[in-house]
Order: sequence, then structure tokens, then C-alpha cells
Amino acid sequence: MDGDDGFRDFVESRWGALVATAYLVTADRGVAEDCVQEALARVHRRWRALQREGDPEAYARRSVINAALSWRRRRRVAEVPLPSAGDPPAPADASARLDAELMRALRALPPRMRAVVVLRYVEDRSEVETADLLGCSVGTVKSTGHRGLARLRQYLESLPTALGAADGGRP
Repeated sequence: MDGDDGFRDFVESRWGALVATAYLVTADRGVAEDCVQEALARVHRRWRALQREGDPEAYARRSVINAALSWRRRRRVAEVPLPSAGDPPAPADASARLDAELMRALRALPPRMRAVVVLRYVEDRSEVETADLLGCSVGTVKSTGHRGLARLRQYLESLPTALGAADGGRP
């Protein structure tokens, strides 16, 4: 297959999941796709070695997380918001199961905290796996996750009580 030894198949099978993760970390579909493309370019450069080592998925996921966490620092491009355009649709497999208020709450978290919360509680990864993907200690994952959940809880509890009234007052 063009000398890629399965790289194209890898990209086709993992694209959606990688974009979903990047979207949840960056909260921006376009930036998420850019981060995945950048990460996959790195994966392609090391493809043969990654296949020999046996885990291109882990390298790709870590590259995506790193790109998603650092996209603001690298790209100091002035963006012009389009108020009439609205939010682009999220990747189907990422936020389809996440409520709009939860997505707003996630966007309010700092990027690294958001990454921990997404990896641990949305993608249901272990503390060890999350620490490995983020290049930090398990203790950092635990404390950051705890603080992130507390902030999410605080944000969601501060929502107007009218939300509960819309469904007949049921909790």
C-alpha cells in the first residue's frame, strides 16, 4: 500500500477517536482536526519504528494530547469569530453523549485540567494510562482530576434552577 505498511488503515480506523479526544481537550472542532493532522504527521515520520516497537496507537494518542494542550502557545494567530455561524457540530462519537452544559463546563477548565478530566472520566482511562499520556505522575492526575471534578460540579450546580423547573421540578 504505497510503502506505508498499514499507515493509511491506521489513520482511517483511528481518525474519529483521535479527533474526538482532541475536540474534548480543545473545545474547537477545527483546532482538534489540526492537532490530529499534526500528530499523524509525526506518527508517519516514525511509522516503521512504531510498528517494530508495537504500539503506534499510544504514540499517536500522546502526540494528539500534546498538540491539543499546546495549540494556543504555538498559534498566535488572530482569530475573527463569526457570531452568526454558531458552534460547529462536534464529532459524533465524542460529545454526542455529552450534554451542552457539560461541554460549556469543560470549556471553562484550564486545558491541562480538561485533558485529565476528559481522559479519566469521559474516555474512562486509568490513572496510570492518563499519567502516561500526559507525561505526568499518577499523583498529578489524581489531584488535577479531583480539582477538575470539583470545578465541574460547582459550575453545574450554579446553573439556574429553571432547568429543573422545565421538567416538572424533578431532580
